[in-house]
Amino acid sequence: MTGPVHVTAEVLATKTLGAYRHLSLVAPGVGERSRPGSFLAVSVDDGHLGRRAFWIHRVAPMGGHRAVVEIVVEERGPGTRALAALPVGARVDVTGPLGRPFALPRDPARCLLVGEGYAAAALTSLAERLRERGCGVRLVLGGTDDAHLLEPLAARRSVGQVEVAAGDVTAAVLRALPEVDVVYVAAPTATLRFVAGAVAGSETSCQVALERPLTCATGLCQGCPVPVLDDAGDPHVVRACVDGPVFRCGLVDWEALG
Repeated sequence: MTGPVHVTAEVLATKTLGAYRHLSLVAPGVGERSRPGSFLAVSVDDGHLGRRAFWIHRVAPMGGHRAVVEIVVEERGPGTRALAALPVGARVDVTGPLGRPFALPRDPARCLLVGEGYAAAALTSLAERLRERGCGVRLVLGGTDDAHLLEPLAARRSVGQVEVAAGDVTAAVLRALPEVDVVYVAAPTATLRFVAGAVAGSETSCQVALERPLTCATGLCQGCPVPVLDDAGDPHVVRACVDGPVFRCGLVDWEALG
């Protein structure tokens, strides 16, 4: 099964994770098609119907060839507050999975995952897939404070080697980089930029999950531009929602991104 689907999802369960709200959605076809780094768009009626994009945190089998999709919501405005307040049994329109996912190593490799804030949700299924492929997985988990660290105990159970950094993750990343072959980052732009600069000029492969404001999430509105450089170093613009949101570190024009 490939390509996104548009379905009416049902809220199966909700819970609070520190500063975040965790929602489990029964969204037939979405989880079955998703890959690490995929996201979904939820239509939220907050007075003016709009879409909100969320990383697919986990996909859990439900039985009957169905899967439950889990997302993590940080309340930042009317739309995310409305979504976080949904009760069990509520229904929402969902489109997904969307976007270009992470590329996995062809052979077992030493992998570093850097997740900061709620964006770390993008790395959970990636860690599971990498371990299935025989890769060594190390995680640096960051957040502005303890409440904004996403599931550190669950991360230790699923990854094993986890360094928690409440505040600045840069020191932890620099300690880990000499011992890894591949880096995956899901974090605010400043952290993505830092890691991209840290691996520049080395043989370490690096991919970033870049968050940009999304309007349609399907590429039609052209509202999520990302400045990139081609192999010749010439600049052009692509769309985060369909050409990303995962990019090679060296592809993004970090100076132009701002």
